[in-house]
Amino acid sequence: MSRFTIHDLAATIDVRAASAGEASYTRKLLDKGAEHCAKKFGEEAVETVIAAVENDRAHLIAEGADLLYHFLVLLKVRGVKLEEVEAALDKRTSMSGLEEKASRK
Repeated sequence: MSRFTIHDLAATIDVRAASAGEASYTRKLLDKGAEHCAKKFGEEAVETVIAAVENDRAHLIAEGADLLYHFLVLLKVRGVKLEEVEAALDKRTSMSGLEEKASRK
C-alpha cells in the first residue's frame, strides 16, 4: 500500500495551480496573491495551536493537514520549492539543534 506524502500534496497543488480559477480552490488562493496566502497560513497556524492546546487529537490532525496544505500554497505563490525547504532542514539536522540555532546569529 502506497502512502500519501507531502510530495504528493505539492504535486497536486502544482496541477491545480495550472487549472482554471473557478474549478480550483488552490488556483483561487494563488490568484489572491502572496499576502492572502500568508494570512490563510497564519489562520491555519492559530487553529492548529488551539487544537493542540485543547488536546483535541482529531481536530489537531485536521488542522495540521490544513496547515501543511496552506504552507505549500504559500511556498508556491512565492516560487519556493519544497525541495529547498528540505535542503534547509537537511543542513540543520547535520548538527544539534542548539548548535544550529547558535550558528544563525
